[in-house]
Amino acid sequence: MADNVDSGTIRFFCNLGEMAPEERTMYGGLSRKLFGAGEEKRELDNGYAYRPAAAKISISEIAEWITFERRCGPFFNLQIEAEPNDGPVWLRITGPAGVNEFIKSETGS
Repeated sequence: MADNVDSGTIRFFCNLGEMAPEERTMYGGLSRKLFGAGEEKRELDNGYAYRPAAAKISISEIAEWITFERRCGPFFNLQIEAEPNDGPVWLRITGPAGVNEFIKSETGS
């Protein structure tokens, strides 16, 4: 994620400078894998919830992506929810007012 969106009081942007070049490469690959694995997306009042296909990306890869995303987008609240009985996994990306527009611009959805 690299765009710069101004939401009035908060400017949303991904600071890729927080990562070394090899980390940026890993982050980019995980981002493509994560958002390419989507089976369902739900818009929330303060962000989005994504349900990736378990066969396409693991929980540990989602957690690794979160580790990178927290560094470049510290304004996000990032949550992984694993439903019981081997149910689906959800990634919630939420934040302050205006974050939906930024997420849409970054994920192309």
